[in-house]
Amino acid sequence: MLDNGPVSTESNAEPAEPAEVEQTSAAEKPLPPKRVLLLALIAPVVFALDLVTKIVAVQQLEGQPPIELLGGLVYLSFLRNSGAAFGMAEGYTVVLALIACGVVGFILWIARKLRSVGWAIGLGLVLGGALGNLADRIFRGPGPLRGHVVDFISVVEPYGAFFPVFNVADSAICVGGAVIVLMAIMQRDYDGSRVEKKSVGKNA
Repeated sequence: MLDNGPVSTESNAEPAEPAEVEQTSAAEKPLPPKRVLLLALIAPVVFALDLVTKIVAVQQLEGQPPIELLGGLVYLSFLRNSGAAFGMAEGYTVVLALIACGVVGFILWIARKLRSVGWAIGLGLVLGGALGNLADRIFRGPGPLRGHVVDFISVVEPYGAFFPVFNVADSAICVGGAVIVLMAIMQRDYDGSRVEKKSVGKNA
């Protein structure tokens, strides 16, 4: 038998490198566009509408009997309110003015991260309404931060016999607050992200 020499155990082929494990994690979704412009459009419109209606109310309704509209469903009844929305917390005008300043400051602070349409609408309504009533507290009598808010809308009965008299700003604040609550229920955050529910007690 011919001696072919020692058999080489090494293969001429290059050693197989371990397969690269591809990352399967999903790429982060691009952030939605900022909605500061939407907020900046809604708030001034609400503020202007509130301001104009209050000016008209002072000129046409002060000292006059209530005006009945829609068969008595709505009355235009002029009142000056020293309290919060719908006549609550009367006598705390300064405190309410400071709270309104805080609300306005907070909305302006988070506006830089605002990317949700729903939140922009809700915060825009709240901001415009807060500015409307805050302007009354600053510029109307009896003095700065103590001014009484002009209210003139009453439902079913005049002068708030059925429901407290309110104004456009109060309505905007309530509607805006409802929109924000709805966004929270839908787990939508103001920065455009969605809050995911974490599973509890799930076996690995």
